[in-house]
Amino acid sequence: MSRATLNPKTSAAALARPLWLSFVEAGKPGITRLVTITSLVGFVLAALGTSWSYANLGFVAIATALGTALSSLGANTLNEWMERDRDARMPRTAHRPLPQARITPKQALVAGVIESIVGVAILAACTNIWAALVSLACIVSYVAVYTPLKPRSPISTLVGAVPGALPPLIGWCAGAGMSAAAGWNALTQFGGWSLFALMFVWQLPHFLAIAWMYREDYSLGGFKVLAVEDPTGVRTARGVLMWSLLLIPATLLPWLAMPARAGVVYAAFAVVSTLAFLYLAVRFALDRTRPSARRVFLASIAHLPLLLIVLVAEAVLRTWR
Repeated sequence: MSRATLNPKTSAAALARPLWLSFVEAGKPGITRLVTITSLVGFVLAALGTSWSYANLGFVAIATALGTALSSLGANTLNEWMERDRDARMPRTAHRPLPQARITPKQALVAGVIESIVGVAILAACTNIWAALVSLACIVSYVAVYTPLKPRSPISTLVGAVPGALPPLIGWCAGAGMSAAAGWNALTQFGGWSLFALMFVWQLPHFLAIAWMYREDYSLGGFKVLAVEDPTGVRTARGVLMWSLLLIPATLLPWLAMPARAGVVYAAFAVVSTLAFLYLAVRFALDRTRPSARRVFLASIAHLPLLLIVLVAEAVLRTWR
């Protein structure tokens, strides 16, 4: 596979990167890492309530991580392929492989399709069909629904939170067992959907804060996020505040849905940490500055991993004590 005809604005440092690394970059490795971790959180929490041999548990855990990661890389690569012209107009995304012509659109399209197919196939073959179908739903909703909607309506942020919230359900289905019946049964359980609800609500103040920080970029790219159509920031701040308030019950849902796994330690941490997050949302609502939005964004990055670590740690301790 040869390199694309290079963009004259491509930096020397970018040119020095191996071609394979450009394909990884096109798959948004930061997002893929988060997607894979949240899928494994769902896997661990489901597996704790299921009888597994150590060999099968290790095999399915690896397959879940690999299948989810490849599915995410594929969906993100297809997203960048579709948005390559808009990305080239925005300073925050102009360094990506496609705007810099480090890979061609055809290469990105082929890579995205192959990664998506292989990721779903691994999940279908090595976990169960329902985990694979949830992964497929992630890809389709992200690429075919969310991405085309972004230049059309601010509601795209709400729609985009759906594929972002589905990865824990991939792991939840996979961790329930290797049969189709086990996967389907998992989809009917409140535990997996409580993780979906937590992820769904968490994303909204997170993305609204990003949109406010980079509203000029989004305007240049032609994306109709709320911050672009809200010059005063009043509606954006109201949205951050509303979803941050809803984050309190959303973080408590796993405690209600999985009483055998999540106890008072998780519940107490969820309340205290989310109240701290809410404080920053109130600060942003009062002044609507970029530094305040950045504090909300950084707090969201810290809040979710800490919350999931406490949830998984307490679940493991309560199960194995």
